[in-house]
Amino acid sequence: MPTAPPLSLNEAVSRASDILGRDPRSALNQAKAILARAPSDPRAKLILASAHRRLGDIQSALAILRPLAKAFPAAALTQYELGVALAARGDRDGATRALRRALTARPDLADAWRALGDLLFSAGDVAGAERAFAEHERASVSDPALRAAANAIFQGQLASAEALLQQRLAVRPADAEAWRLLGDTLLRQRRFAAAAAAFEQRLAALPDDPAARFGLAAALYNQQKPAEALPHARALVARDGAFAPYQNLLAAILALQGDFDAAIAINAELTALYPLQPRVWLNHGHSLRTVGRQAEALDAYRRAVGLAPELGEAWWSIANLKVAPLTDDDVKALQEQLRRSGLGEDDRLHLHYALGKALEDRKAFEASFSHYAQGAQARRRLEPYDPRLEADLARRSIAWFASPAGRAPLSGGDPRVDPIFVVGLPRAGSTLVEQILASHSHVEGVMELPEIGALAESLIRNQGGGAVEAYPALLGQLAPSDLAALGKTYLERAAIWRKTDAPRFVDKMPNNFRHLALIRAALPAARVIDVRRHPMAAGFSVFKQHFNQGQIFSYDLADIGAYYRDYVALMDAVDEAAPGFVHRVIYEDLVADTESEIRRLLDYCGLSFEEACLRFWETERAVRTVSSEQVRRPVFRDALEQWRNYEPWLGPLRDALGPALEGWRGQGARAGR
Repeated sequence: MPTAPPLSLNEAVSRASDILGRDPRSALNQAKAILARAPSDPRAKLILASAHRRLGDIQSALAILRPLAKAFPAAALTQYELGVALAARGDRDGATRALRRALTARPDLADAWRALGDLLFSAGDVAGAERAFAEHERASVSDPALRAAANAIFQGQLASAEALLQQRLAVRPADAEAWRLLGDTLLRQRRFAAAAAAFEQRLAALPDDPAARFGLAAALYNQQKPAEALPHARALVARDGAFAPYQNLLAAILALQGDFDAAIAINAELTALYPLQPRVWLNHGHSLRTVGRQAEALDAYRRAVGLAPELGEAWWSIANLKVAPLTDDDVKALQEQLRRSGLGEDDRLHLHYALGKALEDRKAFEASFSHYAQGAQARRRLEPYDPRLEADLARRSIAWFASPAGRAPLSGGDPRVDPIFVVGLPRAGSTLVEQILASHSHVEGVMELPEIGALAESLIRNQGGGAVEAYPALLGQLAPSDLAALGKTYLERAAIWRKTDAPRFVDKMPNNFRHLALIRAALPAARVIDVRRHPMAAGFSVFKQHFNQGQIFSYDLADIGAYYRDYVALMDAVDEAAPGFVHRVIYEDLVADTESEIRRLLDYCGLSFEEACLRFWETERAVRTVSSEQVRRPVFRDALEQWRNYEPWLGPLRDALGPALEGWRGQGARAGR
């Protein structure tokens, strides 16, 4: 058999280069063979150096790369390899210089942008790392037809990017790269469900794409779907455990699912690996706060602002911790940061909220209100809100409870009594009521679950043809067995969040009052507790609070008043149609006569009285909400009238409340069933 002709030098280099990523040992041997034929070939030297680096022999790699980079200073791949090798050696400055030389020579070298982003991240340069990672994403776009969309994303022109990508997908619906870019665009717009769907399209074509998997995990996390997000995050960490954003996301998902010990362990490890990275300290502070390690959380937040004084979320976290007031030096620092040019909108709004709290503590109420208002306006610009959608849902729900179907005796649904729903306006006392109930030996507090809202969305999609106007009237079209299946689905999904074998659990998503028609139809034996506080007190408390997600009605006083007014009207309709279905807790009454109100609450839930419920602040459990510190103390009265300090500026709230300002206590519904 005739032997194959020997490879040409160019062919041998090409073959060695092709196998370098998947088999560096073979590439190393082939590079040595090439250099035996052509000892000065720079391509073979670069392959040999890269193979040494990939096999962990950094010293041998640098021995080749240093003279090679000096001889070819404009060779992008050589400078890239030198930068990566120097980074592995721990020479951050040298690595950064080499990578910047590589990018000067070849600005579209995506791997160099990624490596530079890693270096800047470890150095604590938040803005620089974010720019480098964004450049990496842009440079990763290989199709020239998609470059315009990628550039629009990079420049923050998200509407233009979306339009370009939709045009592309209308012509080429199987374009996987366009789906990934669309997912990124939607994720940046906080349209998480649509972003997840786009990333899924990309992964269906390219299952190994880490960027799409990261985007999908982030979109699912922001929809509060940890069980779905977790496998993707674990796959990313298994692929590249050294990439801090993957670890960050995994820790956040674990915390959302309630695995706080694991989340804290990851964050603690990240702070050791990246002690100069402020966002690592910020995330660590969040997880520590959740489990009640307040002093450690405060220290982590202080480390974050020490590294990045402009990091508004860290300042707001310190102020919102409410365990130690911001100092006079802190106030000066906040004011100084707000005077900076080029401050990001997210940082700016958090700084305003933090300064508002600091000035409130100093009784400078007019200036405090001004900063709260500026923070709210900034958040509203980032996340618009249409109050008509809430008003329409309230109107349709009231009509449902006034209809024969809404008033008819219950038939169907899951008969189990496991869930206790706590509803109302945020900041009205729902976390306190949950803590009281979770102090009972038969009850577990699982915090705010997204499952009822998700169930309503699926109903609208599947039964209402996607038309929100069909909900909740479409409940009348369902057979008893269908309603039972809905209740069972909710309980199965809620079980994912359970950590104990207590027979009862509390779901304290306050917005679930919007779905009481669904709850009553699908879970007729569930208990529902409506927690109320004076509307001016509750409304202002919501207004001055910045929420990480949801509650987008809360950034305008008139919108808050309208939301509260619709809420009271809907609850009145529920009381009239189903007397005793809802038990009402008035926060002011709970403060004034705590034991009597707790006994009444437990009786409604069918629970025996336990002394631990009176000493609820001694119950050790994780609390994710903004009231996490208050519920670790006995009931306090000092917040009841705080809103009066701001009364001169609360006219829009008062006017929008209308009849709810006088009738906010409702029509009874306190005696239970």
